[in-house]
Amino acid sequence: MERLTWEQIQEQYPDQWVGLTDVQYMDNDGISVESAVVKYTDKTKSELTRLVLKGEIISRHTNPDGHLQFGMAGVL
Repeated sequence: MERLTWEQIQEQYPDQWVGLTDVQYMDNDGISVESAVVKYTDKTKSELTRLVLKGEIISRHTNPDGHLQFGMAGVL
């Protein structure tokens, strides 16, 4: 699997939930994704949340405006 920047992820998987691994954060802030490996693009928000809670991935919505999807703030 290929490492992509957050901008590349947003371009390749617009306006959808993605499951990410091997995440590198900007300024080590633990929030802003600089780059990652995309593991899942075919799962629902609920399916990804279960994987997040197991510690397997992190999930993000690729909304180009950078706004959190409703209900995601508690998952971050």
